[in-house]
Amino acid sequence: MTRPHRARKRFGQHFLVDSNVIAGIVDAIAPRPGDTLVEIGPGRAALTDSLQRSGATLHTVEFDRDLVVSLRRRFSEADNVTVHEADALRFDFASIGDRLRIVGNLPYNISTPLLFHLVETLDCIEDMHFMLQKEVVDRMAAAPGGKRFGRLTVMLQACCAVESLFDVPPSAFSPPPKVQSSVVRLLPLADRAASVRDRQGLARMVACAFSKRRKTLRNALADEVTVEQLEAVGIDPGARAETVPVDSWIALSNSLAPPF
Repeated sequence: MTRPHRARKRFGQHFLVDSNVIAGIVDAIAPRPGDTLVEIGPGRAALTDSLQRSGATLHTVEFDRDLVVSLRRRFSEADNVTVHEADALRFDFASIGDRLRIVGNLPYNISTPLLFHLVETLDCIEDMHFMLQKEVVDRMAAAPGGKRFGRLTVMLQACCAVESLFDVPPSAFSPPPKVQSSVVRLLPLADRAASVRDRQGLARMVACAFSKRRKTLRNALADEVTVEQLEAVGIDPGARAETVPVDSWIALSNSLAPPF
C-alpha cells in the first residue's frame, strides 16, 4: 500500500481534505466541458478529481517531483489531463492557450509574487479562483481608507474585479495551517487594464507611496510627482496612500506616462 505524500514545509504544503470545502470551491468554479482549466499546485488531487470529471481540458502545474509522479500515474488514462512539472512562478501560462481558467490552493509563501506573475499574462486568462491566506484575500479585496488597502490591492484591482467568496478554517487542511484561509475570485477587467498606459510606472509609484504610508503623498512622492501634478488629477497632496482610490492611482500614473 502506497503511503500518502507527507507535506513538505519548504514548499508551503497544506493539503485540502474537507469534502464540503472541496465541493464549495468546485461549485464556485463551475467547470464546463470545453473549458481549459489550469490548476496550480494540485498536491494530492483533492480538487483535480472533480475538475477532471467535469469534462474540461485540465492542465496541472506541480513543483514537487514526487507529487508529479503520483499525479501522472493517477491520471494516466485521463485524456483530458496534462501534468506539468514546473515552478508556477516561472511557468509560461500563455503557452497553454487563451481563455484559461486558473485555479488552485496556492502555497502561502509564494502567493503574492505568483499573483503578480499571473497578472502579466492576463490577456489569456478568463478568470481565477484561489485558496489563499485570509489576510491576503482581505488585502486584495479591500476598499480605500483602511490599513488593508495597499500595493497589492491597487495592482490587482487595476486590472481585475476581486471577490472574496468564503472563509475556510485550518481544520480543512492536513496539516492545518496556523492561519485562516479564504477562497477568492478574480475576473480580469479588460477595459480597466487597457486604461493603464504604463503598468511599470504605476507599480513603481504605488510601491514608493505605500512604502511610506505614514507620510502624506506630498512627502512620500516628493521625488516622483509635484503637488501640482497630484492636484491636476484630483488627489489631495495632504492625503495618505491608502485613502486614494484605484482609479485615481491610474489617472496619476497615466498623467506622467510618456505619450504613445
